[in-house]
Amino acid sequence: MDVRTAIETRRAIKQFDPGHVMTEQEIDALMSLAVLSPTAFNFQHWRFVLVRNPVLREAIRAVSWMQPQITEASLLVVICADVNAWQKEPDRYWRNASADVREGVVAAIGEYYRGRPQTQRDEAMRSCDMAAQTLMLAAKEMGYDSCPMDLADFDEVAKLIRLPEGHVVSMFVALGKRVREPWPRAGQLPLDEVVRVDGF
Repeated sequence: MDVRTAIETRRAIKQFDPGHVMTEQEIDALMSLAVLSPTAFNFQHWRFVLVRNPVLREAIRAVSWMQPQITEASLLVVICADVNAWQKEPDRYWRNASADVREGVVAAIGEYYRGRPQTQRDEAMRSCDMAAQTLMLAAKEMGYDSCPMDLADFDEVAKLIRLPEGHVVSMFVALGKRVREPWPRAGQLPLDEVVRVDGF
């Protein structure tokens, strides 16, 4: 499947086949593509929690508006952000670069992020969002459907998955085989309403 087709046919699916099991090879392939997503300074802020335990899935569903995708999808991925990735041995993100490039980038990291907690969080969340889109498009190419999800008490979810300090839950992505066609698209806004040239 080409990228354009994947984008055009990707939909937020709400009903999955609860009996379908993804293979370990498929899951590994998906996650190997997800970690190629872009991140600022190559921080790779994302941490992917693959929720497989059915009891844990039920507990997450209970604090997420009882959305059925959480328990019926073949795979539930809780995408979390390491907000402090920028200061965790940042030279390791550039280990394959030449020494002069690595030193310059690491210096810029500290200068840009130090003392700017909102920027740190925003950057980590952007990274997670891009990884979620990569997951969904890769899944589509592999013959799977997906659903990006929020509508959850993320503080409770964080407790359930034992999220470490300095991390936040960004979103869920449910993946699996759809059991029914999605509704027609609700309606895209026209380009002339959402696209501007050189400002508003």
